[in-house]
Amino acid sequence: MSGPGNGRPEVVVTGIGMVTPAGADTATSWKAVCAGLPAAAADPRLAGAPVDFSCAVTAFDAEASLGVEARRMDPFTQYALAAAREAVADAAPADGDWDPDRVGVLIGTAVAGLGTWQEQARRFAQRGARGVNPLTVPKAIGNIAPATVALEVGLRGPALGVATACASGTTALGLALDLLRADRCDVVLAGGTEAVVSPLVSAAFDRLQALSRRRDDPAGASRPFDRRRDGFVLGEGAAVLVLERTAAARARGRRPYAALLGYGESSDAYHLTAPHPEGAGARLALRRALDDAGLAASDVAFVNAHATSTPQGDAVEAALVADLFGPDTPVTSVKGVTGHMMGAAGAAEAAFTALSIDRGVVPPTANFEEAGAGVPEIDVVHGGPRRADLPYAVSNSFGFGGHNAVVVLGRP
Repeated sequence: MSGPGNGRPEVVVTGIGMVTPAGADTATSWKAVCAGLPAAAADPRLAGAPVDFSCAVTAFDAEASLGVEARRMDPFTQYALAAAREAVADAAPADGDWDPDRVGVLIGTAVAGLGTWQEQARRFAQRGARGVNPLTVPKAIGNIAPATVALEVGLRGPALGVATACASGTTALGLALDLLRADRCDVVLAGGTEAVVSPLVSAAFDRLQALSRRRDDPAGASRPFDRRRDGFVLGEGAAVLVLERTAAARARGRRPYAALLGYGESSDAYHLTAPHPEGAGARLALRRALDDAGLAASDVAFVNAHATSTPQGDAVEAALVADLFGPDTPVTSVKGVTGHMMGAAGAAEAAFTALSIDRGVVPPTANFEEAGAGVPEIDVVHGGPRRADLPYAVSNSFGFGGHNAVVVLGRP
């Protein structure tokens, strides 16, 4: 290892946009995450489902944000476009700063326009083929979110949909890093989006015994690393980050939030839904990310964990974190607030990590009270945000299928 970046052009985060269960924009989401305010509540969309609560996006008005064109979009595209617009406005490029031919869009999603498919299936059953909306396909396919962002913003670089289940948003960031390092793009809008909350999805995950069943206490249901955790809470939303090389950001006078220093990915090759019991694939992704960044595990000052509040997944990740980074490295999971945003989770968590580095604050793990149920003693930040010097941090994402994706961020 030759030090941070390994001599390659540094890539930085210059804009952030979010639509999350914690808020309809970045500032509101960050404030709620730092306050540790769980977004989980009873969800009327899930009436009659085995688990009838979620972490829903409630403060977002699609037509107010996007105009009447929002009616032609599935919510997963609405969220992505709103987040992308906020991210671009935050990055604040002046006219002529960006060549549209060299600006890419990479957005991950796990299930894309599932709500559209479900609605059209109902219409087909009721009215036959002529009842199906002719816009069904362009509303629902997985690449339509990045395609819509590229169209609406006027960008002609690569526009790619990314699918690695719950690691999709982080994978999109890693692929964007590769494009920028290879000089195939000057700027990339990268992130993830998801609109997955429905009775069918709730029932499907419940059949996997993946969801919390704490119906009498939805706000306390998502409790990463806590000994009383019993499953995750469905979430939704989007996050988009503007990535560009440091030299370009400096040339236009933009102060970055953080640098994106490394990326690692791997496959467990073990089981479609269960993590490897020793975290072998996740360990490999972490090692690759650190090597890519030119850092040692001892350099890392903060871990933004994937920790979804499942009994097995949290225990495996906690043991891995303790082994690689030691028991005293601060660890948090924002899913106690946001729930599991699925394909958007990694992008949102990378964005929160960038904000942590920029502001010297680690958000708390909402609902964490006591480690246990296989979780070793690690420094889970809880009870309130913690001030800290954060030169380097990692953000983990692990998905069904054994997908593991990790990004390393640091001070620019």
